[in-house]
Amino acid sequence: MNFGFAKWGIRQKLLAMVLLPLGLVLPLLGALLLWWSSAAFDKLLIAKVRADLAVAHGYFERVLGEVGAATATVADSHALHLALAAPARDAMVPLLREFKARSRLDFINLRSAEGRLLFTDSGPVDGVPSGLAGMPAAGDIDRTSVERLEPAELALVAPALSEQVPIALVETSNAAPDPRAREERALVLLSTHAVRARDGRVLGHVQGGVLLNRNLPFIDHINEIVYPEGSLPFGSVGTATLFLGDVRVSTNVRLFSHDGTDRAIGTRVSQTVRDAVLGRGQTWLDRAFVVNDWYVSAYEPLADGAGERIAMLYVGILESPLRRMKIAALAVIGAIFFAVMLGATAVSLRAARTVFRPVEQMARTMREVEGGAAQARVGPVASGDEIGQLAGHLDHLLDVIDEKTRALQRWNAELDAKVKERTRELEAAQTQLVRSEKLATVGQLTASIAHEVNNPIAVIQGNLDLLRQHAGADVVARFRTELRLIDEQIERVRLIVTQLLQFARPGEYAGYVESVQPARVLEESLVLVRHLLAATRIVVERHFDSERTGAINRHELQQVLVNLLVNAIHAMPQGGTLTLFTRDWGGDGVEIGIADTGAGLAPDVLAELFRPFTTRKKDGTGLGLWISRGIVERYGGDIQARNRDDRGGAVFSVFLRSEAPA
Repeated sequence: MNFGFAKWGIRQKLLAMVLLPLGLVLPLLGALLLWWSSAAFDKLLIAKVRADLAVAHGYFERVLGEVGAATATVADSHALHLALAAPARDAMVPLLREFKARSRLDFINLRSAEGRLLFTDSGPVDGVPSGLAGMPAAGDIDRTSVERLEPAELALVAPALSEQVPIALVETSNAAPDPRAREERALVLLSTHAVRARDGRVLGHVQGGVLLNRNLPFIDHINEIVYPEGSLPFGSVGTATLFLGDVRVSTNVRLFSHDGTDRAIGTRVSQTVRDAVLGRGQTWLDRAFVVNDWYVSAYEPLADGAGERIAMLYVGILESPLRRMKIAALAVIGAIFFAVMLGATAVSLRAARTVFRPVEQMARTMREVEGGAAQARVGPVASGDEIGQLAGHLDHLLDVIDEKTRALQRWNAELDAKVKERTRELEAAQTQLVRSEKLATVGQLTASIAHEVNNPIAVIQGNLDLLRQHAGADVVARFRTELRLIDEQIERVRLIVTQLLQFARPGEYAGYVESVQPARVLEESLVLVRHLLAATRIVVERHFDSERTGAINRHELQQVLVNLLVNAIHAMPQGGTLTLFTRDWGGDGVEIGIADTGAGLAPDVLAELFRPFTTRKKDGTGLGLWISRGIVERYGGDIQARNRDDRGGAVFSVFLRSEAPA
């Protein structure tokens, strides 16, 4: 169905061909660009708070380790052993107070080998039993953990802190129902270490801790580490919070003001977040309404020594300044795109006029000549291209025809029939000439229009460079992130096209071939992923038995091995053994192997492993193994995968020839 397109004039056809892409395709591309930019910006914010949460968690773990180290130092101190050996033990309480001040602990106490509370830094409480949380079940086990203490427990070991603990619960929208009016429990960093004699006997236990309820210096220091002054743009602020259950017990989130005096201690997290983090043990990464505003938030659960999730650590970024900045950036991108579209439309219409106006003049001239106006001519046209030349040729042809016609009229009557026949032949030749020229013109127009359609895409990059050149350093600096994102995505498109072309025309993209030592390239690749290994409990085993070399480009082989190493590390999140091996293969090749002790490969995954876009990762593209096999195959090799039979896990083998095929 062409809606009568074949009956349209050339003016209507050209205008339709010019305006349809500009009026339909480009706005659609613009809308997709704005949608993608918005989604990419949101993902960038989520990645930011994920990294911020990792920094906060690292500092929290460091402080927890310092509490454990301080308690262990007290337990191993010579002064404590002397005080224990003394008959009266009168010096024990002053000594504990000295240890508390020196170690910057909030409380410290001494227990018997059986766990009975003997002394606190407030005084002796000889023989008082206590089931204090965090006390190991066995007398010879040391522990440092986050714990939740009941009011009676805290009053026993640190009565001076009892007034700091109670927190009045503030009614919070979307929070889970809670009949309590106050939070009486304490959240503490608690460490217990055994005091041992020289023969290994347990003489007692030293137990020290730091109270986190209303510990504003602690939470403010976390916030300063994660969000130092000036680290967030556009007036956004960062916040950090410690929760006991779903109650904020230490926070720098403001309740109703930003003057630094009205903290949101006692407010509670929403039921949705509580169920996800404390109920299911998930890390929450999303937008969340915190007290009275929206934040890009990250929550993670904190478990006590028994593994029960009792608390949460939170960091977040105030969203409203960033949202306004995003809207402004998207508006600028949309305005630029709209301006480019209008400019391209004006240029395209101007170019189209240079095509259809001469054609219309020629058609009008032909109609006048056919109507009997033998002197009608096209005349000068503004176009100097093939259409303009065609108009000149038509005028010249009409002149020739007119001249021949006058000459034929002087001939005698007996030649009249031959003259008419010759005229018909000329008219037929003329028609054929016009038809041929029109066909050639349509071919030229098609190529030209295809070129013009591609021009607006290049204009995007050109206008971006022009924007950097003329917008001023302050504007470029202010939108550096957005400009960099646009450049990165343009470069990403180019990279994807280049990678696809590598498989369409592999001969044009293959690197130079060299003889490489498999073991050496494996070691070099292992260095590139050591930051991933450092965060795991993975042991590396090496079995380098090959005596041959492989013929391949070193950098491309390194790219393949790094991809396989990263996959193997990701397959062992809880730790395991990473085995690297090389051995001679066949008569003229070498095998490079990477084996893990992960879960292995399911049969359906193994069948489609090297197909494009096959992945089980949420953030994966499914192109890594496909591209890796393509690289190796260019040099006459292959990549194969299988499951291990001995220890579980998967094995990926790269087979290389010692001499690459021509």
